[in-house]
Amino acid sequence: MRRRAFGLATAALAAVLGFAAGDPARAQSQAHTRLTVYSTLEVDQLAVYKKAFEADNPDIEIAWLRDSTGVLTARLLAEKAESRGDAIWGLAVTSMFLLDQQGLLMPYAPKGLAEIKPAFRDPRDPPRWVGIDAWVAALCFNTTEAAKRGLKSPKSWKDLLNPAFKGQVVMPNPASSGTGFFHVSAWIQIMGEAQAWAFMDKLHDNIAMYTHSGTKPCRMAATGEFAVGVAYELAGATARQQGAPVDVLLMAEGGGWDMDATAILKGTKNPAAAQRLADWSASRKANEMYSKYLALVAIAGIKSPIPGYPEGVETSMIKNDLAWASANRQRIIEEWRRRYDGKTEKK
Repeated sequence: MRRRAFGLATAALAAVLGFAAGDPARAQSQAHTRLTVYSTLEVDQLAVYKKAFEADNPDIEIAWLRDSTGVLTARLLAEKAESRGDAIWGLAVTSMFLLDQQGLLMPYAPKGLAEIKPAFRDPRDPPRWVGIDAWVAALCFNTTEAAKRGLKSPKSWKDLLNPAFKGQVVMPNPASSGTGFFHVSAWIQIMGEAQAWAFMDKLHDNIAMYTHSGTKPCRMAATGEFAVGVAYELAGATARQQGAPVDVLLMAEGGGWDMDATAILKGTKNPAAAQRLADWSASRKANEMYSKYLALVAIAGIKSPIPGYPEGVETSMIKNDLAWASANRQRIIEEWRRRYDGKTEKK
């Protein structure tokens, strides 16, 4: 993701937000329950959610452990033998499928589950995960840079193959970014496997860089470093709010999407507190907060106040087979790396 706003984590912010620092003595010194919660959401969102949850649950403290989708998923899988955390609040559903397959998620039906849209929850009863918000494929197109270079506004994904875009396109690496992965998996679903790889081969010729962040391509387009950022709709809306000369474009074929979800880790030592977090994260109050950052949330009828948000986003979402995407994720990423990893930015 995310995922999503333009806030950047710093050491000072980490201290303020209560990020997990691996200090058992400090954790034991707390008079209340301290939950270690994994997330890929942006730092500014986490600060808001932590404050609101703890205000309603003053005996529980959240210690965030935040990273990108690929890194966090790998960490959770590596910790399978001995879980170090309690819950997940904000991780791509495609990753939730992988964690569930490894038996890492605890079944739990949060209070208010009946209000959650069917597409935003694990269909099993009780569910292993419950969605909170969704983010959708879009291009961030810098109109100023495009005018300088004589670039026409793309209407279709295949328009990005025009040699005029050479060195002017940035997109996320699917191995480290959930946004990057849903673009690649969606192209395969839209075009078919052979045609999708042929498309990506040609697109690679025009790519300047693959980033580790789903937001960074839009940020780079917003500042004029490149003309096109392959990203998601909220990143573009945020850039526009900040005054960037960016159009947020939805492609004619539609685009991929994923959703953030909440789950309880099966190894939690604080199940009662983790269940209260799951209850709160699925509540109408929480969904109204989510809608300030993403327009598509888990409860119907909640209007988003996001300025600069493009029209037609929901209809642009492809019929996304998330189970297939999750089952084929490793294979797709390995093939993608073999072909294109040479243009990935250095960490």
